[in-house]
Amino acid sequence: MELTVLQTGLIGLLISFLVVYFVTPRFIPMLKRLKFGQAIREEGPQSHLEKSGTPTMGGLVIQLGVLVAFAILSVLVGNWDFFPILVMLYFGAVGLIDDYIKVAKKHNLGLRAWQKMVLQCIGALAIALYAYYAPAIGSEMVVPLMDQTVDFGFWYVPFTFIAVVSIVNAVNLTDGLDGLASGVTLIVAIFFFVGSLALPQANTSIFTGAIIGGCLGFLRHNSNPADIFMGDTGSMALGGAVVVMAIITQLQIFLLIAGALFVLEALSVVIQVSYFKSTGGKRFFKMAPIHHHFELSGWSETRVVTVFWVVTAISVVIAFICLG
Repeated sequence: MELTVLQTGLIGLLISFLVVYFVTPRFIPMLKRLKFGQAIREEGPQSHLEKSGTPTMGGLVIQLGVLVAFAILSVLVGNWDFFPILVMLYFGAVGLIDDYIKVAKKHNLGLRAWQKMVLQCIGALAIALYAYYAPAIGSEMVVPLMDQTVDFGFWYVPFTFIAVVSIVNAVNLTDGLDGLASGVTLIVAIFFFVGSLALPQANTSIFTGAIIGGCLGFLRHNSNPADIFMGDTGSMALGGAVVVMAIITQLQIFLLIAGALFVLEALSVVIQVSYFKSTGGKRFFKMAPIHHHFELSGWSETRVVTVFWVVTAISVVIAFICLG
């Protein structure tokens, strides 16, 4: 029986969900034995100090779930386009190195900022050039409120390069509260899953479906109070996954709408740093990223996460409206 694009996507979702849901509880004791626990910054919200030592690097399980789903369905449908998987794994590897330095080498800052940026830029340039020259993607993007794609020519490359670096870092910044990054990514992925149904290639719906399933399975163990954190291993992998979903569906511009929460988180850090430097040490927010500002304003962690999920859901609805 030949599977439709929708069916392959839903099966990918189910496989990834089951793998992550059932493997994560078995992964947590191993991380505890290795003493791979999260260090909590003392300058952060005091309520977070009790989370110190919570197992991290849970993003490995999310990637495992996506890989298993993608591998099984690639065999079934004869799809061998591993571009989205490679993007996820590359940024996941950068995050893994960062996490390993933090937890195994007991160096709380991980990779130096310039090292992380160099690795991200190398990946972003390779992705932008590949997408530009790939016949199935090319330099066209769908523009909001227009019933057609627009060819951006070679300007596509710098636009995509900036988008990749920005979104990977934005998702990484969003991962500061239990269930926040995984929940927001899940909701944003739904937009691209629907967008993938219009494409003939099954790999897109498989990948987007697997990301949804992986995030959903992980949320069971990452919601407040979290039994495990995804770490940079997960947040960077999901950042790469989000941006590559936008690239292969030609919906990069819509990522600014559907992923508005990611943009807000990153923008709050830019504003905070710029204001701090220009005013000689004054802060625009109580703390950045902005989810910590709301915590320090008296909101509970659960309330912040729930509101941010709702904001993301509204953003996705607006993106669908703009898509027409």
